[in-house]
Amino acid sequence: MPPALEGRVALVAGATRGAGRGIAVQLGAAGATVYTTGRSTRGRRSEYDRPETIEETAELVTAAGGRGIPVVADHLVPEQVEALVRRIDAEQGRLDLLVNDIWGGEGLFAWDVPVWEHDLDKGLRLLRLAVETHAVTNHFALPLLLRRPGGLVVEMTDGTAEYNASRYRVSFFYDLAKSSVLRMAFALGRELGPRGATAVALTPGWLRSEIMLETFGVTEGNWRDALGRVPHFGISESPAYVGRAVAALAADPDVARWNGTSLSSGGLAREYGFTDLDGSRPDAWRYLVEVQDPGRPADPGPYR
Repeated sequence: MPPALEGRVALVAGATRGAGRGIAVQLGAAGATVYTTGRSTRGRRSEYDRPETIEETAELVTAAGGRGIPVVADHLVPEQVEALVRRIDAEQGRLDLLVNDIWGGEGLFAWDVPVWEHDLDKGLRLLRLAVETHAVTNHFALPLLLRRPGGLVVEMTDGTAEYNASRYRVSFFYDLAKSSVLRMAFALGRELGPRGATAVALTPGWLRSEIMLETFGVTEGNWRDALGRVPHFGISESPAYVGRAVAALAADPDVARWNGTSLSSGGLAREYGFTDLDGSRPDAWRYLVEVQDPGRPADPGPYR
């Protein structure tokens, strides 16, 4: 049988690294054509000043079995996003899946610092990067996505609606950004559903992104070496896990049943049967509620 997403066209906005890269690669593994956008290229880095690039992500998509197409785009600049969508229309004539994974907030928030003490410029920049970019991208991309029935929009965030509703997440600006994206998916569901498309919010668990691995001084190959210092890290997951969640949603002919809802990689793994790269199914959000938040000893085994 052909790959489940062969002939489908996806835009992963914010595909340079982390969840965005994991999603793009897994869509490629399912046979999709994937436009990978971001600001970091081999010729110029964003203010993150990290080595990952959109070209590298696109090459990984192609190597996985799809077709990766890198496009430089600052999603805060409407003209650049409009040009991006026009290019997709000209080259493909369709857009089946939009993944809004733009974040860019690492380094802009402080933990447990109240709004009146938090750096205001950094906080407002975080909101622009995490919320405004998604709004700009939806504004220009959705008319193309709606041209054919069955389109899907995935708004990437941190935390499920249920978890975030009763918990303070990091700081005023971080909390506001992640909650705004959750609400964005709900609102899009109301606007897209009657027009034949679906919108969901999706969160990974404790993601082993490039930045996270670097912080703990490990790699994807030896990440368990950090457990002695960070025991709860045992519930963490690779970016491929949430990537497989998006691929499963995109291939589901009944995906509309999720319209407007908040989903997690662990929850969708139980629904669709996919696993992480190691064959496990980590359920980080259930683990947080039942183990980490109550202060119990680390015991990720039953939750993988």
